[in-house]
Amino acid sequence: MQLGRSGRGFSLVELAVVLAIVSLLIGGAIMTLSAQVEQRNNTETLRRLDAAADALIAFAIVNGRLPCPAAPGSTGDESPAGGGTCTNWYNGFLPAKSIGFQPTDAAGYAVDAWSNRIRYAVAQSVTGCTGTATNPHFTSRANLKANGVSCRPSDIDICLSAAGASATSCNSSANRAVTSDTVAFIVFSTGKNGSNAGAYGADELANVDGNPVFVSRTPSDPGSPAGAFDDLMVWVPAGVLYSKLIDAGVLP
Repeated sequence: MQLGRSGRGFSLVELAVVLAIVSLLIGGAIMTLSAQVEQRNNTETLRRLDAAADALIAFAIVNGRLPCPAAPGSTGDESPAGGGTCTNWYNGFLPAKSIGFQPTDAAGYAVDAWSNRIRYAVAQSVTGCTGTATNPHFTSRANLKANGVSCRPSDIDICLSAAGASATSCNSSANRAVTSDTVAFIVFSTGKNGSNAGAYGADELANVDGNPVFVSRTPSDPGSPAGAFDDLMVWVPAGVLYSKLIDAGVLP
């Protein structure tokens, strides 16, 4: 008796369907993995920014002042050494060497989870002081002590959008991410696209243009009406800094 075939091979159509299904599954897995990696990078970068803010406050407790930002094209040391009148108030970097922060790149600059350098800006001038203030305030031990804790920062402004803002102000309370005359310093990451300035949206460009007006808002992709934005930012109000310095006996 002749035995019949127990099965048959796959047709080309069936193979194509199987390959399509496999491709979809692999594509979905890759997208999920990519999303998880980005979430981890965002979480890790925010952790580093918080750690940087803590390190800056610790430096202020030890030295009686905040450090100046590190200058571009140099090292991770504050510029100038010893503080005072900073060389890069609003377009400098976290002075990782000066505050003992890790991780850093080969030149000594602090980096985020994408290996982009972490930026740092500190208020230069103040207002509302009891007496006549001498600037710079936060980066000079003598001035900070003499001016006192009634002084409020008068230059750094953090906006929700660069639209409508000027080089010196958000220009409206509705456009402010934080109350004006508040921020002593900020630390921020330029995000995943930080190494590609050509991909920056208008709000990201506002964070690297060297003036005291910055933007912090919900992230968006390049195709959104507001344009690309993936910067991550942490700021510390003057009141918080003063409180830490008073608790440590540095002020008043």
